[in-house]
Amino acid sequence: MSLSVEQIREGIDHAVAVEPALAPALAAAGYPAPRIRPTGYRTLLRTIVGQQVSVAAAASVWNKLEIELGEDIAPDELLARDHDQLRACGLSRQKQGYARSLCELVVNDELDLNNLPDDDEAAIAELTRIKGIGRWSAEIYLLFAEGRADIWPAGDLAVQAAMHKLLGLDERPSEKEARILAERFSPHRGALAIFSWHCYDNPAL
Repeated sequence: MSLSVEQIREGIDHAVAVEPALAPALAAAGYPAPRIRPTGYRTLLRTIVGQQVSVAAAASVWNKLEIELGEDIAPDELLARDHDQLRACGLSRQKQGYARSLCELVVNDELDLNNLPDDDEAAIAELTRIKGIGRWSAEIYLLFAEGRADIWPAGDLAVQAAMHKLLGLDERPSEKEARILAERFSPHRGALAIFSWHCYDNPAL
């Protein structure tokens, strides 16, 4: 369940109350729409497939995987394929390793995506057990798929660039600086992140 329209508006209104410098951007760009991804293994696998390739290339690989493994792309089906079969679908050796890591955790009931810890940091720690899923990918999953309200992907370059512009900073903040800057917007940092993407390169601003 992603953050709803109402939750995003409430969170952004909270951020503007905390930092009035955000008000002109809100007036110009308006509120962003929700960003929705389904919960579960397929979303994480799609994240792995999409790493460091274009959207079109990732879609092509995904389509080939659906043809090879079935529309559900079940984890046990992926594990049953050898290197050459997955390479024919467009998965590099490295991405095959990442995909197998995810599938093995799911198949062996070592990762329960329906019952991740309520604590955000503990949930991130669970997700980053998957090879190829770093902190940023885990945060994006928790924000877009689970709708966790206080997730703040401080390592995202677009978020950093938006903070630079929206807060009138001298330079783009580092990941550490962006994390510190956003502490005062808790517990609504997820809505602020969505607003940051909305404002990044927005022609209205």
